[in-house]
Amino acid sequence: MSTSVITSTSSAQSVAGRLARVLPLLFGGTILTSACLLFLVQPLISKMILPWFGGSAAVWVTAMLFFQVCLLLGYLYAHFLTSRLNRNYQVIVHTTLIIASLAVLPVYPSRHWLPKPGDDPTLAVFSVLGACIGLPYTLLSSTSPLIQKWFSLHSDNALPYRYFALSNAGSLVALFAFPLFVEPRFTSHQQSYLWSTAFVVFAVLCVASALLQVRGSAVSKPVEEGAPVVPSSLFLPVLWTALAACASALLLVVTNLLTQNIAPMPLLWVVPLGIYLLSFILCFEGTIWYQRWLFLPLVLPSLAYIATTTRMVEDNELAKIIPFLLGALFVACMCCHGELSRLKPEARQLTGYYLAIATGGAIGGLAIALLAPRFLNANYEYPVVLSTLAFVLLIPAWRERRNWSHPRAHLALWLAAAALCVVVSGYAIDQFGANLLEAKLLARNFYGSLRVDEFQDDDHRTVRQLNHGTITHGNQFLNEQMRHVPTTYYGRESGIGLTWRILEQTGPLNVGVIGLGTGTMAAYGRAGDRFRFYDINPLVVEIARTRFFYISDSPAHIDISLGDARLTLEQQASQQFDVLVVDAFSGDAIPVHLLTEEAFYLYWKHLKPNGVLAVHISNRYLNLAPVVKAAADKLGYEARLVANEDDDSLGVFQSDYVLVSNRTNFFSNPLFDKQALPIKLPKGMRLWTDDYSNIWESIHFK
Repeated sequence: MSTSVITSTSSAQSVAGRLARVLPLLFGGTILTSACLLFLVQPLISKMILPWFGGSAAVWVTAMLFFQVCLLLGYLYAHFLTSRLNRNYQVIVHTTLIIASLAVLPVYPSRHWLPKPGDDPTLAVFSVLGACIGLPYTLLSSTSPLIQKWFSLHSDNALPYRYFALSNAGSLVALFAFPLFVEPRFTSHQQSYLWSTAFVVFAVLCVASALLQVRGSAVSKPVEEGAPVVPSSLFLPVLWTALAACASALLLVVTNLLTQNIAPMPLLWVVPLGIYLLSFILCFEGTIWYQRWLFLPLVLPSLAYIATTTRMVEDNELAKIIPFLLGALFVACMCCHGELSRLKPEARQLTGYYLAIATGGAIGGLAIALLAPRFLNANYEYPVVLSTLAFVLLIPAWRERRNWSHPRAHLALWLAAAALCVVVSGYAIDQFGANLLEAKLLARNFYGSLRVDEFQDDDHRTVRQLNHGTITHGNQFLNEQMRHVPTTYYGRESGIGLTWRILEQTGPLNVGVIGLGTGTMAAYGRAGDRFRFYDINPLVVEIARTRFFYISDSPAHIDISLGDARLTLEQQASQQFDVLVVDAFSGDAIPVHLLTEEAFYLYWKHLKPNGVLAVHISNRYLNLAPVVKAAADKLGYEARLVANEDDDSLGVFQSDYVLVSNRTNFFSNPLFDKQALPIKLPKGMRLWTDDYSNIWESIHFK
């Protein structure tokens, strides 16, 4: 052998050795960066578009569906790239798309995409997210399966599934970093520029990974791919898809239960998503975490517990419900993802495997976030998901029946488990069905599920009630003598009730109300008064007109503007309201854009100089009084907190209002009788603007 040949061989081996050391680190860094960016941009961009859709919690669920679809497209792209093109073409195509994606930076939604009243909110959310982040997010989604495939070709056929655990670990860190670190410290524009800068770093890492893996293939013999661990068949991808779909659907079911039916705390969707990702990390990091003997026996009791939660909504039960509900979700996700991990193939089927998982995730999201609100008038999908998950988890065990050491004993055990699944399914259907059958009306759309109930109060009077989850939007007595009485949060001793009693002495009033509910404010209307209600949900408008009598019975002139109040007010000429009631903060995801400095400037554009802004802030989990006070101070107005107590005889609830005005002697009026209390601002609190808000500093528990 000549000296030149020996030297060339030695040089090639040296390069291959260096690449063998560098590539795993480069691949790992690229995957970790992409995962962090994936889950930072989700809450970042979703929060930016929340004001366009009234701050509804449904925006988070719909955005999650969009990102699941992009994840599916990313996995499909990675599968096509690695199965149809050689490595040189893979690099050319991927590098070209990475460079093209830089053209959309910085990621910030354009007001060109603002929805119009009556537009399909789901389509509008998909449109704005697709234009703003679609290509970068899809390429980020493709990173993990693509690089894992490349890694497998350089590592003696080593299974690269720990990279999947690394990816989910990065996602989990980013998910909690946003509300705890990023959101409190940076404005939306700063967040956008920081994320866009990090995406450029990712682009450099990704292109370097692509180029170096090709160079590595040129100096070393490609690794031959072995046969799959499990036989290839159509059944197996279907099972992968079903397990992933069940976990994804259950995630959204539990998220809805938490944010709409149990504890309507802001951004509570982060916690179940974190548990979902944690189960992925544990199941794909190694084999020690998922133990069938421990988790499978717990899954049926866990599903049964989830089925009971809609009947356990009393305040004193909340501390007990939430930990057990999240624990039940963890058990179910560990079972689904643990079985997925047990069924993982070798590297040659890796991208197809991830494609099946992504397809399942998208199917689960489509079923809960898109199809159910359109075709079901209540949450009937809950028992369907619980029942389906229980039966799907039986399939992997039945598949391995030929390996059972004692077939008869295991068969009996399997049949017992199947019987328990039937029992759990029946129990789930009974729990949800019994609750729904009691309702007088069930209606549902993008903004959530509404129900109308009737009940007898302690004085045997019939009361009609409108609910969204556990939030009461209004009550009305049905007997003729009482049905004109303002109830719930609008009693005559409440902040708005006292305000009305002061202002009504000046003559006919022009009143604006953000948030219709049942139209209870119309009970104050007199001949000559004018009311304009603003509400984004057409179902609420229909129910208020047809099922309650406040609007139809009022002698005042009443108009209803459909659409987000902030956007509608921006488009209207000054309304010159005597009083403007902002009543949109008792629900699950408060519309932050109605509490910013810019919103308050808009309110005073529509109020008379001596008008009154009444902000209803009753909320079990948020103290919004300092937020309103900070905005009032910025504009130079006086703000006071007025609270009233329950009055069961009149159907009145305890309520908190912040009244804002510079009207002469308004807060010294004897009607307030020292009820108009000053508000103290917490030290270091920042004024909320359209570019900055921090819900977490307002969280408290009553």
